[in-house]
Amino acid sequence: MYLVRNYRNILLSLRKIPVLVLFVFLLSSASGSDPYLLKAGAAESGMNFSCIMKPDFWSSFHNQALLPAYTYSSAGINYQNSFGISELGTRTAGFILRNQGATVGAFYSNFGYRDFRRHTAGLGCGIKLSDKISAGIQADFLAEKTPDEYYKRESITFETGILILPSDKVRIGIHVFNPLPGSLRKNFLPASVRAGAGIYLSSTLFACTEAEISTGRSLSVKAGFEYEAGKSFRLRGGFSTENFSFSFGAGYLMRDIRIDMGFASHQNLGVSSSVSLIFNLKAG
Repeated sequence: MYLVRNYRNILLSLRKIPVLVLFVFLLSSASGSDPYLLKAGAAESGMNFSCIMKPDFWSSFHNQALLPAYTYSSAGINYQNSFGISELGTRTAGFILRNQGATVGAFYSNFGYRDFRRHTAGLGCGIKLSDKISAGIQADFLAEKTPDEYYKRESITFETGILILPSDKVRIGIHVFNPLPGSLRKNFLPASVRAGAGIYLSSTLFACTEAEISTGRSLSVKAGFEYEAGKSFRLRGGFSTENFSFSFGAGYLMRDIRIDMGFASHQNLGVSSSVSLIFNLKAG
């Protein structure tokens, strides 16, 4: 009986390994950027995540230098469903506390299902260095695991960014994730660099472009726009060269509550959808 029980345990262990490999491979090959980077925000999804220069709630966690440019202390929740597969869903919650000095933001994200989970948490801070320059930094904790400790790994790292305003209409953003030399990088996380610029073509139209490169991946270029179709209504669109992904979305503001929806295509796997709710608590 002892041998039979051990045999069954070995079979259960082996059964979990292919599931883990499948999910890690699918995310790594199918996502528009590295799977370990935060992918939150329906507004950002509608612009194909070309967002590191555009102040907004979820954009502030893509580039922490945007935190002091965000107008409100706010809380938000986001759900992203990748390719219509419930097991590839990501749930994220966050808040921003705006101050006259440093603005603080934090988030928690949970990806996966019962047999494979990826947890991400971050605590960031952004400050204005001058009227034209802001900077920010964030500490991150990432963990992956399966039930019964068959597979588990954890890591702590940081990310940092800068926002430059050459004029009232132009914004330039630069962001670095896990910026450690290869000789010092003892974790499983990649390094990533993003740089982009945006411009207000009119009072109602913002357009931007962004380039991203991370460890083991080729350079990808994204572009997006946001159009203010009405006082409380926004339309968005975007494109990414990786997987030739097109995206679109919309947002509506009801007093102090904003709802956003975003949809991004993949040339082989279909469409990923996102929805966000943001609650503005008070002006900074």
